[in-house]
Amino acid sequence: MPHKKARLVGACVAAAALVWATPAMATAETKPYGVDVSNHDQGFDWGADGLSFGIAKASEGTSFADATFARNWAEIKKNGLVRGAYHFGRPGADPVRQADRFLDVVKKQGLDNGDLLILDLEVTDGRSAKEVNAWAKRWLERVRAATGVKPIFYSSWSFAQRHGDGLGDYPLWVAHYGKAKGEVSAPKPWKEWAIHQYASTDHDHNVASLSPMGLRDLGFHKRA
Repeated sequence: MPHKKARLVGACVAAAALVWATPAMATAETKPYGVDVSNHDQGFDWGADGLSFGIAKASEGTSFADATFARNWAEIKKNGLVRGAYHFGRPGADPVRQADRFLDVVKKQGLDNGDLLILDLEVTDGRSAKEVNAWAKRWLERVRAATGVKPIFYSSWSFAQRHGDGLGDYPLWVAHYGKAKGEVSAPKPWKEWAIHQYASTDHDHNVASLSPMGLRDLGFHKRA
């Protein structure tokens, strides 16, 4: 029965192709998982199973430096994770001074190839949407000029959409707890997101749309 055999072989080939393709498909369960912490989350175990990346608060405003940053920064590296540092932005104060302060804090602990530099913007300090947007652009431009890398922009989904005009070229880390992990769409003007913060317990939970190597490609790279 050659026709029956041919159908059987075809079915087997199709099934094998499906099995082969499945692992390559990015799902919420296969996306790299990471956490972000600050001085509010002291003593996090960076050797915990299942981690691909870790992000730590470095600074806030023009003068605050997170006391836990040095430990977190060293432990993330020690455990072989992609690491990122973030600055909590305060639009009520000079963006250039804040950007420089952030870089000083990070560089003091060592800035390596693949390290992610991040602006966390989630407050207005009483400024208008236009003023907050201009502030963000200035901070991001300052860090980019100083390091040669586009910083990642972090915010909630709604805040990003309201204040992110013209920032769509910067990688997006978006917080949206109302969506299952990895199932969020990017707010305008972004077309895609790099990291989704989907929940918070004693620390914040995130998944990345990129592989660990892809995340490192977004990070700092020493100039030749």
